[in-house]
Amino acid sequence: MNWTVDRHDLPLSNPFGISRETSETSETVVVELTHEGTTGIGAVTPSAYYDESAQSVAETLPSLCETVARIGDPHAQQHIERELGEQAPNQPAARMALSIAVHDLAARSLDLPLYRQWGLDPDAVPPTTYTVGIDSPERMAEKAGKAADNGFGHLKVKLGTDDDRARLDAVRDAAPDAEVRVDANAAWTAGEAIDKTAWLADAGVTMLEQPVEADDIDGLRRVTDATDIPVAADESCVTASDVPRVADACDIVNAKLVKCGGLRPAMRLLHAADAHGLDSMLGCMVESNASIAAAVHLAPLVDYVDLDGALLLASDPYAGVPLDGAVFDLAAVSAGTGARRARDA
Repeated sequence: MNWTVDRHDLPLSNPFGISRETSETSETVVVELTHEGTTGIGAVTPSAYYDESAQSVAETLPSLCETVARIGDPHAQQHIERELGEQAPNQPAARMALSIAVHDLAARSLDLPLYRQWGLDPDAVPPTTYTVGIDSPERMAEKAGKAADNGFGHLKVKLGTDDDRARLDAVRDAAPDAEVRVDANAAWTAGEAIDKTAWLADAGVTMLEQPVEADDIDGLRRVTDATDIPVAADESCVTASDVPRVADACDIVNAKLVKCGGLRPAMRLLHAADAHGLDSMLGCMVESNASIAAAVHLAPLVDYVDLDGALLLASDPYAGVPLDGAVFDLAAVSAGTGARRARDA
């Protein structure tokens, strides 16, 4: 088994703002595994919020790739996951990139799309949201209106500023028929969030994601109890083991491969959420199709999809699962995750 690791600094179409930072590039690490003439592609855009970086991932991946090459069988996924977890327990982003590459390679070697290997229904994929990052009210309105005109009926609006209401009103005016979900990225106290829920409800907001700090589970519970708007936990729910801790404090959990370390851990999180009576969502970073494509294959398991990261890039060297309007067309994937170099698409 051979492998390569490459870094890409991918420019965004527009600066992307959330409550704690604004980004202009997506720092992406791509790993490719080749075994018996078949190549699997995986990637990750790590987050400093979770104490990882493109540099730390790129430094870690060679030793992890050597472990996978020593095991030698891309279908030995339980074995691979166990060894990588022992080798890099605190580096889920690095494990995520390799998890995707291994799954892509294994499914391609069988000439099957990944969702079929798992036995999932390609017609059960919910439409993805389109995310409107923090900007001036005028720019947020412009982005929202363009997304709605392009067929995205579900918008995620980033808030957590000193003038959230003006920004949300501007989006609402620009896309009056869109379903709007709000993500504060842990910017508010519980009291602030509760105060805002009245006008959020008046604006027709249908989801409030991570209103409080990640470790403020009591505050999350207070917000959930105070509003009829479904409340989602993102930063508060990293892996499956966190689900029992947040189960009575929210309505929805947001699974991201970058948080939990790959496809199998994400699937465990989704099953844990279902067992606790919670709805689930698949989320992403602003990242390449080389990683988004794999996450899409989990989409038949969830209630909400927020996998628009590649759409926010100015250019992407990888193509992924095609979109039919706002819905990913999993049935169009012939093998693996569907990720491939754009020049080969």
